Amino acid sequence: MRPRVWFGERWITSIFDLFEENVRYFPALLPELSRSSGGSTPAGAPLLPELRLHNGTVYRWNRPIYDPGEQTPNLRLENRVLPAGPTVLDVVANAAFFYGLVHHLRTADRPLWSRLAFKSAADNFLACARSGLEATVYWPGIGEIPVAELILRHLVPQAAAGLRDLGVEDHLISRYLDVIRERARTEQTGAAWQIAYLQRLERQGMERRPALAEMTRRYWENMHTNAPVHEWPVD
Repeated sequence: MRPRVWFGERWITSIFDLFEENVRYFPALLPELSRSSGGSTPAGAPLLPELRLHNGTVYRWNRPIYDPGEQTPNLRLENRVLPAGPTVLDVVANAAFFYGLVHHLRTADRPLWSRLAFKSAADNFLACARSGLEATVYWPGIGEIPVAELILRHLVPQAAAGLRDLGVEDHLISRYLDVIRERARTEQTGAAWQIAYLQRLERQGMERRPALAEMTRRYWENMHTNAPVHEWPVD
């Protein structure tokens, strides 16, 4: 049995590998009782309600999604890195960094997955999940490196090259990747700001529950300014 909250265990060659693993490795948790299991949309796409419900009970980092839609069916990956804002500007910067970097890595002479063992990718993922921008990771051709340094010295330039290859204008590349660059330089993410601000309130004598409430209120206020999180003051 694999854990239902799962990074995966191998490089795949198709999104269909993810559907196959979900069906093979995980027993159904809930019955699907609709009468439309064999039906289709007006456009002829199969509904597949059992598969869609089952996929919703497996919590992958990259979850495969099939949506029959009304006219046009949709097959996509639900990637969890993009909405990790907390502001709209941060979200768009995340997307620019992700798509530019993936395009660069995918079109390289030797794609990343041909140079990086899957176990190393999983270890990197766990290290970053635990320690954020304070993590140290392994990267092909470099070895062990602090992830903030990896972002600044290697990944941001590669993302910029990928976005340029995709036809994104230079001023947009600079605007959004500068957010990623400064976040890595300051090592201030939304989570890091929450911890630092909460600790400051508690040092000033505030009890835990009201400190959490005040931190959440301030977080909400900062989010609506749309100032990138690396600029949020802790004092």
